[in-house]
Amino acid sequence: MNIQKSKQQIFLTYLILTAIALLTLFPLLWLISTSLKSPTENLLQTPPQLLPNQPTLNNYSRVWESLPFGQYLYNSIIVSLLTVGLNLLFCSLAAYPLARLSFVGRNIIFLTIVTTIMIPFQIVMIPLYILTVQLGLTNSYLGMIFPSLASAFGIFLLRQAFLGVPKELEEAARLDGTSELGLWWFIMLPAIRPALVTLGIFVFIGAWSDFLWPLIVIQDESLYTLPLGVSKLAGTFSLDWRLVAAGSIISIAPVLFLFVFLQRFIVPTDVGSGVKG
Repeated sequence: MNIQKSKQQIFLTYLILTAIALLTLFPLLWLISTSLKSPTENLLQTPPQLLPNQPTLNNYSRVWESLPFGQYLYNSIIVSLLTVGLNLLFCSLAAYPLARLSFVGRNIIFLTIVTTIMIPFQIVMIPLYILTVQLGLTNSYLGMIFPSLASAFGIFLLRQAFLGVPKELEEAARLDGTSELGLWWFIMLPAIRPALVTLGIFVFIGAWSDFLWPLIVIQDESLYTLPLGVSKLAGTFSLDWRLVAAGSIISIAPVLFLFVFLQRFIVPTDVGSGVKG
């Protein structure tokens, strides 16, 4: 009796989780469906139809040929990869001393950094833009990644990861004569790889989908990223939702592939398994 009841509870749990998953994925499925519909199909018909009657890839070819989406894709890749690399570098360099070194004012500095998470980007946007103009970084890749060189969330996440590394690993490396920089590079960073991958994914998604800041600092269309390119579709095709959906799928597909590829690295790592007391 208890076994039968347990099976029913498991079935009900999976049923609820499946319903939630389908509800979450429905906007994406509808976007894919819209991008595959032919011009003869009514997008606003009642009841709505998820599966296209005549699936076609013509919408993707029209989008790709009408606008330089290849250049937009290249710009997004460059900006996102540079943002991820520099963010991981600066955040880890800032988080390491806050976690493993003792100095006066360490906790105050950390609390001050964490407090800035509550400040909306819109508040600091104008000072950042003025500074970007003064540094001559407008219309450049560096100008687009300038606000994301480091983040309070990244410093917080990596600091917590550094705190979880056993003290014995650090002491053994110091006995071997490892420098502070070598300790950070050879011991600490490999020990917190899951946290680095997690932060990298968050930063990549944020940089890839960022629309507001590139719109402000970029006037040269040859430097447009994919979100800016997708926004041009509305004016180019008088708001043809099939083409806008196709451009949106082109924009989000790399992020989905990246997450699927890297999610296996987001696993807990027992960095203390080889340490014996």
